[in-house]
Amino acid sequence: MTIETSFDSNYRKVLVAARRARQLQSGSQALVSTQSSKPCRIAQEEINAGKIAYVKTDTPVVKPPVEESGIPILTN
Repeated sequence: MTIETSFDSNYRKVLVAARRARQLQSGSQALVSTQSSKPCRIAQEEINAGKIAYVKTDTPVVKPPVEESGIPILTN
């Protein structure tokens, strides 16, 4: 596992911000001083300030095995 401070995609950045916003809604304290009261905006400001990191595991993504190829076609 490695701790990442920079984001490799905008999708990952949005996922991390969403998770942090949920933490803020559950009562966590903000890591930056802000004028905003919205958890999503506070999470974005924390990320932009470099206060948020995420853990990237070294586990490879494995697709589940598929027994049949293709999509079954239904006929009348």
